[in-house]
Amino acid sequence: MEKKGLMTSGSIYKCIFLFTIPLILGNFFQLMYNTIDSIIVGNYVGSTALAAVGTSTPIINLLIAFFQGLSTGAGVVVARYYGARKTEEESTAIHSFILFALIFGIALSIIGVVFAPTILKWMGTPADCYDQAVAYLRIYFAGSIFVTIYNAGTGILQAVGDSKHPLYYLIATSVLNVFGDLFFVKTLGMGTAGAALATVVCEGISVVLVLGTLMRSKSEYRLSLNKLKINGPILKEIVRIGVPSGIQGMVVSVSNVVVMSYVNAFGSASTAGFSSANKFDNFIGLPVNCFMLAITTFTGQNLGARKYDRVVKGVHASLVMSIATVVTCGIIVYIFADPLIGLFSTDAEVIAAGAKLIRIMCPYYTFLCFHQVWSGALRASGRSMVPMITSIMAFVVIRQIFLAIAMPIYNDLGLIGYGYSFTWILAAVFTGIYYFRSHWLKKEEEQYGMPAGTK
Repeated sequence: MEKKGLMTSGSIYKCIFLFTIPLILGNFFQLMYNTIDSIIVGNYVGSTALAAVGTSTPIINLLIAFFQGLSTGAGVVVARYYGARKTEEESTAIHSFILFALIFGIALSIIGVVFAPTILKWMGTPADCYDQAVAYLRIYFAGSIFVTIYNAGTGILQAVGDSKHPLYYLIATSVLNVFGDLFFVKTLGMGTAGAALATVVCEGISVVLVLGTLMRSKSEYRLSLNKLKINGPILKEIVRIGVPSGIQGMVVSVSNVVVMSYVNAFGSASTAGFSSANKFDNFIGLPVNCFMLAITTFTGQNLGARKYDRVVKGVHASLVMSIATVVTCGIIVYIFADPLIGLFSTDAEVIAAGAKLIRIMCPYYTFLCFHQVWSGALRASGRSMVPMITSIMAFVVIRQIFLAIAMPIYNDLGLIGYGYSFTWILAAVFTGIYYFRSHWLKKEEEQYGMPAGTK
């Protein structure tokens, strides 16, 4: 009997498409958490409060990035066990990682609350929004444990082919977040602190729902609290695959924090404009990341089942669908950039800055598709060091060198957009060279062989 969520047979386009659509919708609602904070804060509190939320966003992304990388490692390990039908090892990996997520989340909450003011000062946060940024960031950090456990739980569900339950829960909590923001920010007048509090409460509800799904499951990935125990060898394998992804995400996020310091030098209006443009950057990049997650799960399961031809076809299908999606989204955002940025603020200076940046970046998202899809397939094979190196070289080293040289000469906010676009092209080139020249899939076949019964 074919297991639910298994992607080792059937139409490849259909498998990836049906898995990715809930991911896209789910991540859309995930992004809506912070976007709703920005819209409500910008309209009911003011542009300095919007800048406070915006300057906190790169730090929040840093908070999430490392653990999302670790979750990728767990997802790869679970997906390969699931595809190979090794149920005992699969269960052990799940329980080890959930317990690890709990411990990691507690530590992150403590560190974040203590050091939030120091980080914001180091970034050169404008004085007129500093106090509001501290309040927002400290409350968000206090809820870090919800972020880590939620990402661990959804990573496990996605690894076994279930992208629907996380979607349902994100829709429900995103709707609740709207009402929470209006209540805490507008009714109680809590400002940025109210927006952060509403988000943390909703993230806590998401954790309860995701863990409930895992604990009620009748499959081998059922979560039982009495089985929570860290298995050294399996956790080591998760860390081996996940840490490079986590380091990549964290270092790139640190780079974005440095980029934010360049933006802050232009004043709070430019900071608010960049923050608004960044929301649409996230929305256009969303399907790219979702197809990357889909090909990671698809490749992991099919490598576990030793179906190498399906891996090649799956990568091609993911590229076709991701490029078609981002081209469509990019055209819409490019044409309607001004009114879209206007959703966050009516300030003409904010709209001009945000629209300028997002229009510069729109034509280049196609290159990000190649980098992310190829990276997802390589991570699923355990080669997560490669996308880490190519991403850090392009998104951190070269991007920072470019800005360090160009900004003092031209002092133009638009250079931020060109810095992102140029390094997306380089990342695609670097990753593509390894993907096609290393014969990585052939090495997989030589190491693990073909499925039993094939010649």
